[in-house]
Amino acid sequence: MLKQVLGKVFSKETITNGADRLLRPWIYVPTSALHGGQVHWAPRSFFGVEDFLDDDNSKPYTYQKGKKSKNPNKHISFKQRTGAYMEPFTLDILISKRFVSASLTHRVTCKQVAVAGTNSKDIKAVLKSRCDIPACLAVGQILAERAREADVYTATYTPRDRDKFEGKIRAVVQSLIDNGIDIKVYLD
Repeated sequence: MLKQVLGKVFSKETITNGADRLLRPWIYVPTSALHGGQVHWAPRSFFGVEDFLDDDNSKPYTYQKGKKSKNPNKHISFKQRTGAYMEPFTLDILISKRFVSASLTHRVTCKQVAVAGTNSKDIKAVLKSRCDIPACLAVGQILAERAREADVYTATYTPRDRDKFEGKIRAVVQSLIDNGIDIKVYLD
């Protein structure tokens, strides 16, 4: 486009301004000619394609939220690509001050296959306390029964950052192992 505009300007003859000086029209190129008839200094639409900058001109208003990878061309290993399919079920354990809950979730479909907790009606009436070690053992036993009904015999467990693999969490996992569910524990 710039080549076309400069070609038109240079093909024109020079103009005299009456004082015997030659003026070249390419010095006075109008800004509207550079954009195909649109005025160059026209305000941009807020809903246009352009990014608008904030007051200190550092970030556009239209930036996307979300964490971007520092290295978008990072190699993804075979284990990372196939781990969800080779070990499809994960164990999730939640222990609060008032109750214990555990579930087996399918990693690919994100569906819960088996759930057990001390807050449910059938376990509530039997237990003395809903948050001690015998309650954790009961949750593990019931979860193992429900997992076998759903044909799940293996699962993986990775503790959360704030959780330590001891006490009540270890009691739930050990109860699952004792009742026939193979649990792989990944500790960092």
